[in-house]
Order: sequence, then C-alpha cells, then structure tokens
Amino acid sequence: MPKLSDVCHDIRSKNAGPFWITIDLFFHGREAFDRYAAASQLQPQALAAVFGVRPEQVGCYPVPDLSVLKISYPRKDPQGGMVERDLHGGQQFARLVDVELA
Repeated sequence: MPKLSDVCHDIRSKNAGPFWITIDLFFHGREAFDRYAAASQLQPQALAAVFGVRPEQVGCYPVPDLSVLKISYPRKDPQGGMVERDLHGGQQFARLVDVELA
C-alpha cells in the first residue's frame, strides 16, 4: 500500500490561529487526489485518533481544482503556551507522512 508521502508532493502544517492547526496535502495531480483524498485513513475518525482530538473537531476540506486536501483540528495547547512545543505548528504533519492508504 502506498504511504501518504508517496502520493503527495508536499505535506505541510501550520497554525490556523493560536488554537488550531491546518495540514495541507498536495497530491501528485488530480488522479492521485481522486483516488486517495477520500481514503478512510484521511477521514475525521482516523485523523482524530492520530491527533488526539474528537472526530467532530476535525475538519476535512477537499479542494479538487488544486488537488489539495486541507485538514484542520484544534491544538491541545494554545500557541505560545508554557507547555507548547511547536510554536508555528510546522511539525504536526509528520504524524501523517507514513500513513498507509488503501
């Protein structure tokens, strides 16, 4: 089975304000997007388990014209908080890189 890193040319994460993280999955064209963006491993239930949030807190926003899937979820700790370890949210995507897709 291909990994997410095999079907995307870029995977990035960033802050979406002080309380949210957004992950952008840039697929290798429309064919890869159509095949994998709706995979069960990229649905709110599965993503919630990966990021430790409730499924209803995960937003998945497909952008077919750009072959991009945007994923948003709340941060466990606010940006810049005392126990927060990724100030810019730039490392949060790493948990998805090796996810195997069906």
